[in-house]
Amino acid sequence: MADNADRAAVTIQQSLEAVLASRAALATQATNSECDDCGYEIPAARREAAPWATTCIECQGIRELKNKQGR
Repeated sequence: MADNADRAAVTIQQSLEAVLASRAALATQATNSECDDCGYEIPAARREAAPWATTCIECQGIRELKNKQGR
């Protein structure tokens, strides 16, 4: 019979596996080298550092400012 600690451990393990799977999917998802917002090429350094990135640094900064102001 499983106790609360066993159930918690299983839940945590399942959560970790789900997060890791979603991160792996993100890494393989962004194969386009063009920014979704401006259409210019995403620099190679950014694609290497963040292979899941779909925007260039400038456009990502704009998105983050808009999200910050929208709170």
